[in-house]
Amino acid sequence: MKGLLLDQGLPRSTASLLVEAGHNAIHAAEVGLSRASDSEILAYARQQDLIVVTLDADFHMLLAIQGAASPSVIRLRQQRLNAEQAAIAIEAVLHRGREALDRGAVVSATKTLIRFKRLPLPKPR
Repeated sequence: MKGLLLDQGLPRSTASLLVEAGHNAIHAAEVGLSRASDSEILAYARQQDLIVVTLDADFHMLLAIQGAASPSVIRLRQQRLNAEQAAIAIEAVLHRGREALDRGAVVSATKTLIRFKRLPLPKPR
């Protein structure tokens, strides 16, 4: 089971809540990535075999441009989530598609819909 790397836009305490729930999770700030670019975060996650969790749409675009098969990225399409709400949303995605994420996928999750797409994504035109 791959660990989770939470991007800077998510509350730091979300990682703690996920760890308490039995997940391997770290926040970008915990590993010196608080000012890292999206590309640097993707590279770190790929190297450490982690799933990126973000609020940022750019990660999916970067993976498509690169034609990359990893890392998996979960994009939460809900703004102003507190730590508990974010942890609940992340757990819902993991419950629904952990296997796809372990193989390589991007996820877009709203309050009512979770979409999975297998990596690599088609390159944008």
